[in-house]
Amino acid sequence: MATLICRLGIIGVGAMARYHIQNILKQTDTTRIVALCEPDEKNYQQAAMIFEQAGQPVPPNARTFESFMKKYAARIDAAFIVTPHNQHFKQAKALLKAGKDVLVEKPMVLNTAEAKKLMKVRDKTGRLLAVAFNGSMSPAVRTAHRMLHDGSMGNILSVQASVWQAWEKFTVGTWRQEPKISGGGFMFDTGAHLLNTLADLLDEPFKCVAAFVDKRNTKVDIITVAIARTVSGIPVTIHGCGASPVTESEIRIWCEKGIMTVGVWGEYVRVQMEGEPALRDVPLPESLGVWETFVRVRNGEMENPSPAENGLRMIQLWDAIKRSARRREFVYLD
Repeated sequence: MATLICRLGIIGVGAMARYHIQNILKQTDTTRIVALCEPDEKNYQQAAMIFEQAGQPVPPNARTFESFMKKYAARIDAAFIVTPHNQHFKQAKALLKAGKDVLVEKPMVLNTAEAKKLMKVRDKTGRLLAVAFNGSMSPAVRTAHRMLHDGSMGNILSVQASVWQAWEKFTVGTWRQEPKISGGGFMFDTGAHLLNTLADLLDEPFKCVAAFVDKRNTKVDIITVAIARTVSGIPVTIHGCGASPVTESEIRIWCEKGIMTVGVWGEYVRVQMEGEPALRDVPLPESLGVWETFVRVRNGEMENPSPAENGLRMIQLWDAIKRSARRREFVYLD
């Protein structure tokens, strides 16, 4: 039986999208990129070079999302949204209503209200909606999740989650430091990986949060420290530093039978069980990457590892962190 080729439209072809395009063009047995949507001519030309270098035809481009929908929506089966954060909700909603499956870059949308509305559209249309978190879509996070919930580690006792990067420096002058576009700073951009992987691994809602945010003379959060508790009572500490000279991450989970550490991007899983002298790497299969994972979910070959439900839980946590920092008090989630 011949493999069904997914006809893909990519919305936004900035630097992150071009990274994805390079990987997708290696998957010609499953995917054909048939149209692009990019207002910036320079970005489009840089994307066109990637197609040319891969010996692939350069897809046509629509300068606006509205023109993309009119010209190319009928030609695609699925869309990959890689645009600034404030555009995700409108674009994903329109594509789902048009009968398209949607993979959307992180974060899914700007806030809890948008997340709930988008999930209603997904449910009404019956289309696939996934969030391109490489953590949730990695073998590392899926393996860690299984071990945390199949009894291998015993009950979770407490969690410490951290991510750090020179984000403040390399985002100066970009939309990522404009709150109306980005929805937040470091903690809702790079730090979104931490919040999502944390929410994914714990797999339960948060009950209360207390947070402190330092904007370091910018418009957005650069350093965030928070303490939280899940509905079952698991205590969690969260630390995001966007002014670090290096990039690294770790979620450390203390359990009854041992300790686990996980990278927020799904880089690794390490465990140290009772009686063992040190942390050791857990063997993992090779990662499929976000697009191949999405294709396999779309083909019914696996469950969606990064559904909107986890995107909602991550955004609920972020909204609570913002409210707590603004009010300077503990806040409780609905």
